[in-house]
Amino acid sequence: MTITERIRHLLESNQIDFREIDHHETRTCEESAEARGEELKYGGKTILFKDKSDYRLFVISAALQIDNNKVRKILGSQKLRFATHEELMNLAGVESGALPPFGRQILPYDLYLDESIVQNEIICFNAGLLTKSFIMKTEDYLNLNDYKVCQFSKD
Repeated sequence: MTITERIRHLLESNQIDFREIDHHETRTCEESAEARGEELKYGGKTILFKDKSDYRLFVISAALQIDNNKVRKILGSQKLRFATHEELMNLAGVESGALPPFGRQILPYDLYLDESIVQNEIICFNAGLLTKSFIMKTEDYLNLNDYKVCQFSKD
């Protein structure tokens, strides 16, 4: 099963209402928001970080930027980098920009959510492809995941 199929199966098997949108290829958060017809703030921008010991997923509102120093403090690690394009393909089977915001239910990584995600009514995200988005209630998204809420956006 592809990552998109696994997400769809997870949502359907939990009887979660969601919208699935096929759109042109989007490489930026702004392009994705426009293609979905939703505000930028509702986008769940997902970043795979590698610290000295492991990979971890961080999700933030697409309208904000991640403060790497805050992420280092959260992880207690001085060594931190973004996963490379090759690592994203090898570890998650996705291109940059298509990484969905799901931890251990879909991807084998701990999940950290910025406060900006839990404050929104909905979350929109590319579902493993740059041409497919899912939109769902944030409450349902939170109920499906194990996560830690932190504040790691730039001030």
